[in-house]
Amino acid sequence: MFGKWVEVEFDCLPLRTVSRMDAPVDASPVYEQFVLRVKAAFQRHGTHNTYYLHRGICRYYLTNDPLIGMLEFAFEGTVMTGQKDLKTKALEINVELIRETCEWLTEPMVTSFAESVQHAVMVEFNRYIAAGDLKKTEERIKAIEEQSDSGGGFVGMYL
Repeated sequence: MFGKWVEVEFDCLPLRTVSRMDAPVDASPVYEQFVLRVKAAFQRHGTHNTYYLHRGICRYYLTNDPLIGMLEFAFEGTVMTGQKDLKTKALEINVELIRETCEWLTEPMVTSFAESVQHAVMVEFNRYIAAGDLKKTEERIKAIEEQSDSGGGFVGMYL
């Protein structure tokens, strides 16, 4: 049995952990554009209780067969939480339909589901907070920074 109607996946970058606002000289154009989007979010929303979601995917299943009636959206943008980081307060994300298996799809449906992605992301980010993944991410970043500081600034490649 299939049983899932909405799937939401994303990578989360707490903006308070961003220490550099420039791309490395040898960065790829794709990465450089990503850095510019994060910088814009940083300037627009600040770092307090703000998170940059990237590589986000939201899938809607309109039938019990993923080969018939599936809509897949990509999203990226900023989530803002309340004072205690316990609940999503607002978000500003870009949403784009990237794949579908729905022969009866119309433009008004795409618009409506694209708006629904915003609500699905808010619900999923609240679950993310409740699961403690945010705390784990912060602890991992702190450990990497401490390791880097104790090693004279070099941790290793691909970290």
